[in-house]
Amino acid sequence: MTASPETAPSQDRTDRYCILGAGSSGLVMAKQFADQGVALDILEREDEIGGNWYFGTRASAVYASTHLISSKRMTEFKDFPMPDKLPDYPNHRQVCEYLRSYARHFELYPRIEFNTTVERIEPAGDQWEVRLADGQRRRYAGIVIGNGHNWDPRYPDFPGEFTGTSLHAAAYKTPDVLRGRRVLVVGAGNSGCDIAVESAQNAAATFHSVRRGYHYMPKYFMGMPSDVLGESLLRWHAPLWFRRATASILAKMILGWPQDYGLRKPDHRLFETHPIVNSQMLYYVGHGDITVKPDVERLCGDRVRFVDGSEEPIDVLVYATGYKISFPFIDSEHLAWKDGRPDFYLNVFHPRLDNVFIVGLIQPDSGQFGLVEWQARVIARFVAAQKKQPARAEKFRRIKSVGHVAIGKIKYLKSSRHLLEIEHFSYRKRLQKLAAILG
Repeated sequence: MTASPETAPSQDRTDRYCILGAGSSGLVMAKQFADQGVALDILEREDEIGGNWYFGTRASAVYASTHLISSKRMTEFKDFPMPDKLPDYPNHRQVCEYLRSYARHFELYPRIEFNTTVERIEPAGDQWEVRLADGQRRRYAGIVIGNGHNWDPRYPDFPGEFTGTSLHAAAYKTPDVLRGRRVLVVGAGNSGCDIAVESAQNAAATFHSVRRGYHYMPKYFMGMPSDVLGESLLRWHAPLWFRRATASILAKMILGWPQDYGLRKPDHRLFETHPIVNSQMLYYVGHGDITVKPDVERLCGDRVRFVDGSEEPIDVLVYATGYKISFPFIDSEHLAWKDGRPDFYLNVFHPRLDNVFIVGLIQPDSGQFGLVEWQARVIARFVAAQKKQPARAEKFRRIKSVGHVAIGKIKYLKSSRHLLEIEHFSYRKRLQKLAAILG
């Protein structure tokens, strides 16, 4: 008699690690494990590599016009630079192909199991049991969660009911849903501003609801990506006050102050929220194609009332209100959950367990891929050191036991939007020091 999937014994794969996801984070983790001789499996729900950059899949929140917010040089993996032929800010198709080129170059495809969904992960002694959607159960030495965190939409709790079309930014793909209609975009992150700009070019009227005043930064300064200039100031060890002053002067010269366009004056210092990098938002506000509104007070059927007492008839409501930090396949108790997030050192390392990690769980003020490359390098060295260099591993174990710590001098505003916010330069330096400790 053949055992049913529910009662079938676990496959023993305790000689290897399980990596969840073949997006940017999972791929670089696999490459670093391979460099250290750590055996691995990559489990990917979709039929190809790409993660969030694989447009049109369940894992992807990008829309048809999405480009990188950070420049290619501040985003790329350092051991696999983006081609010179790519523009400064590649689109999602180019980024996805870059990731697939990375996987081909480092021969990662044979290690990936596509169309494989993880349903449940549970501890099994000092190992981990992974249950798949087809009923398979596998036992691994450890797990690395790299499935991303921009997939579980967060919605504001507005009173009332809206009878028009509503969607989260995660479901927005093309401007067809906006064309010729009265649109309200709620949320002033980079996605919210991008969608508002696209709406200004397609909708009959566009309104943008923001809760506070924000700083807006241009994508270019004198033909150079702005984040490349900012990186130069950091490498020159310019103090925070000088970097704030420099960036403010450049933003004033190129875009002007937000209040020059009728927007609210920022209620915080520059860099204390995730930067809005958009050279077009203020342009369309100044031309009257985007009307900025305060926070929503109530949904009133086919109208929306704002906290200043004004009302507008609205056909389409787009929630660009961010994402929950969510890992439904594993109980939060196994991730040391605290204050709305895993209480992991540098958002990567469990304070007590040595065989469960999260890669890519950060919201940096610059590009992400290169930072995750350093996360993966430290993870791989730590896993290898546990067998080959126990003294180094013990030293690192003491360091990570403190749980979540803030890195850098910038104090971010307290909000759900900034639970994962990091200042990339200080964060990268910390990871580099840890890599050196592990040898």
